[in-house]
Amino acid sequence: MNNTHLTQTRFSNLELSDSILRSLKDAGFDHCTPIQRQALPLSLRGMDIAGQAQTGTGKTAAFLLATFQYLISDAEDDAEAPADDDIDAEKPVIKAAAKSKPIKYPRAIILAPTRELAIQIHKDALQLGKHLNLKMALIYGGTDYQKQLDSIKSNVDIIIGTPGRIIDFYRQNAFTLDHVKVTVMDEADRMFDLGFIKDIRYLLRRMPPPEQRLNMLFSATLSYKVTELAYEHMNNPVLIRIETEEVTSKAIQQSAFCPSNEQKIPLLVGILNQHKPQRSIIFVNTKRCAERLDDTLNANGYKTAALSGDVPQDKRQRLLADFQENKITLLIATDVAARGLHIADVSHVFNYDLPQDVEDYVHRIGRTARFGASGVAISFICEQYAYSMPDIEEYIGQKIPVEAITADLLADIVKPERRPEKVKAEYQGKRPHQDKSWKPKVQPSAPENPQ
Repeated sequence: MNNTHLTQTRFSNLELSDSILRSLKDAGFDHCTPIQRQALPLSLRGMDIAGQAQTGTGKTAAFLLATFQYLISDAEDDAEAPADDDIDAEKPVIKAAAKSKPIKYPRAIILAPTRELAIQIHKDALQLGKHLNLKMALIYGGTDYQKQLDSIKSNVDIIIGTPGRIIDFYRQNAFTLDHVKVTVMDEADRMFDLGFIKDIRYLLRRMPPPEQRLNMLFSATLSYKVTELAYEHMNNPVLIRIETEEVTSKAIQQSAFCPSNEQKIPLLVGILNQHKPQRSIIFVNTKRCAERLDDTLNANGYKTAALSGDVPQDKRQRLLADFQENKITLLIATDVAARGLHIADVSHVFNYDLPQDVEDYVHRIGRTARFGASGVAISFICEQYAYSMPDIEEYIGQKIPVEAITADLLADIVKPERRPEKVKAEYQGKRPHQDKSWKPKVQPSAPENPQ
C-alpha cells in the first residue's frame, strides 16, 4: 500500500481534542484524505456539509471526527454555562461547574442504508472514539431486537443504525429526538435506491430545526434528488465534491472477457487458478447463480461463501468475519454487498454477471484498491448481460480492454453434487423452497380418459 491517496494536511493541525488525536494516533492515522481535508475544517466550525467522494476515501472518518468533536464541545459549553441567577462575581468558575446542565440523550444520529454499513461505521466509531467518554448504540434489523432495545434506552450519546429499526424503537418511546445535536446521512444516494427516503424525512422532521444541529450528508454521488434533500433538511450546506479525472480509480486494473454462457464457469476457475487472488469478491446478479457458483467452486477446491439479501443476519456477519479473517478467500455476492463493506486487502473483484445499473459497476469494483492500494477488476461480457457494457463504458468514460480467451484459461470442471434439499424435493415430487427456477424431472401424468 502507498500513501498517494493522502494530502499534506495532518490531523494534528485541525481543531481536534487531544483525546481524539490519541485515538487517531493509535489507529495509525496521521494525514487527511482529500475529503477529510476539505470537510473537517468546515464541520469542526459548525458548518453543514454535503460531501461527494469515491468510495474508500475516508468519508466515514470525516463525519465521525466532526461528530465526536461537536459533542465534546457541546458538553463543555453546557458545563460552563450557569443559570443567570447562579452567577457569582467572585467565584464564577466554581459556580458554573456546580450548576452544569444535565445532558439529554441521544445527542447524535448516524443513518446508514444497510446493516453492513451500519456495523462498519460502529466499528470505526469504536476505534476512533476509544479515548472518549461517549456511549454508542448499534441499531439494525434482522437480529438482537431486545438487546438493541435495552441498549438504546440506556442514555446513549450516539445512535448508529438503519432507518427502519430506529423508527420502530422511536415509536415505542424508547428514546426521544428532541435533543439531537448532530445528524449524519451516509450513502444518501443508496437511501433513495432502497426506498428509505420517507423514513429519513420522518426522523429529520422530529428533530430540532436544522439551524440547531450540525448536519452532514455523504454520498458517492450528489445527484439532484440528494442535493434537494440536503437543502431541505440542512442549514445552508457547503457542497464538497472531490473531483477525479475518472469515475473509477486509476489504481484498479480493469479488463474483460467475452465468454459464452457455457464458458463462464471454466473461465472463472481458470483465471482463479492463474491469478491466485489473495482475497476476492465475485459479483453475481441473482441468488440462484450465487448458490450454483458456490457449489461449483467448492467442488473444484475453492473455499467460498455466498452472500445474498435473504441470508440471515447472524450468518451474514459470520461469513463476513470469516472473509475478513481469511478463513474464506472467495466471497460470492449479489449487490447487497456492493456498498458499505470496508474489507481491507481485497485484491480482485470479478463481475461474473455484469450489473444492470451502471453505478453498481463503480461500487462493485470499488471494493478493491481502497485507501491507496491497487487492485484488479475482471468482468465477463456474457450472452445474457452483454448489453450492459456500452452503458458502463459511457458512464465511466473509458473503454475496458477485452482480452482473448485462450485454451489454457478454460479449466476442466468438477461438477458438484446436487444439493440435498433439491434431491429430496425431486424425490417427493415437490419444488425446493424458494427456488422458482427449479422444476421436477417427473412431470405429473395426464388425467385418465373418462371414456
